[in-house]
Amino acid sequence: MGVKFRMNQLLILSLLLNLFASSKSTENDFTEYTHPKYGAKWRASHSNRRFRTANEVDGLLGARHESAEERARRPTIHHPLSANNELPVTFNAIDKWYWCKSITRIRDQSKCGSCWAVAAVEAMTDRVCIHSNGKYRKRLSETDLLACCKTCGDGCNGGWPARAWDFWKSDGVVTGGSREAKEGCKSYPFPRCTHYGEGKYKKCPAERYPTPICINLCDSDAIDYEKDKTRANSSYNVPANEKQIMMEIMTNGPVEAAFDVYEDFPTYTSGIYFHAWGELKSGHAVKIVGWGEEDGVPYWLVANSWNEGWGENGFVRFLRGMDECRIESEITAGMTDLDAL
Repeated sequence: MGVKFRMNQLLILSLLLNLFASSKSTENDFTEYTHPKYGAKWRASHSNRRFRTANEVDGLLGARHESAEERARRPTIHHPLSANNELPVTFNAIDKWYWCKSITRIRDQSKCGSCWAVAAVEAMTDRVCIHSNGKYRKRLSETDLLACCKTCGDGCNGGWPARAWDFWKSDGVVTGGSREAKEGCKSYPFPRCTHYGEGKYKKCPAERYPTPICINLCDSDAIDYEKDKTRANSSYNVPANEKQIMMEIMTNGPVEAAFDVYEDFPTYTSGIYFHAWGELKSGHAVKIVGWGEEDGVPYWLVANSWNEGWGENGFVRFLRGMDECRIESEITAGMTDLDAL
């Protein structure tokens, strides 16, 4: 009786383990995770080069999710789809709009929960270039959005990504570079930093930076703040539908996505990410620039804002078509007001 009971226990345990991602340790303190159903594989680093404390991760997560009622107040775009709509297996926005180099630029939000603003401005910068056929290639300012959008949230302590696009339409966003490469009206005040134990940048501070103060002046007196603004003529939701998202990116350019971050996400180094382990931490915002497949597994090509030292040179490939970590549930974009350029 005891042996039979023990065998049943082992059988149940075996079945439970098969429900979760399998993993195996590899060289140099890496772990590889494999999705039990879709076959996606990604590698995680658990060495001291990655985030060492929960606080270090929390300082970067600032995307707040909108309720269904809030999103319903904004229009939702719908692209016509039919059996004749042949979407390519692989698409990268930089290949189609190769003159817009901003598409491949990886920003660094530094120790500020500004992902909601940084990802928005990344996509806005790309779209201004795309919609103007490359005539306007200036970088837009995350600082202007971060400091001056009072309805967006709480600056470095987090905000709603979709409201950033509403602000671009209602108030406009000026130009601006980085702390290291100043340009335009308002450059980002916080330096690139190493978010983990080792790296080429100075280590990030322990605490978040305070949100910049909104000042309606440019860093240089030679630039007029109001005249420098770019604007959108529309701000809209993209349906939580794989093909609709693909059509939007392929037609109008990169989009902003908000998703749920679990403890395993910061450890990502390569492969097609899916949630394998750990508790829910918070929300994060990123820019989706394209898609592809690897060994038959579909993925989104996503630009993160933790500098090029994280992931695949700053990018992460995300399991596509399964709404993994809700990455397809809350996508926002907008169209450039070309008359305002």
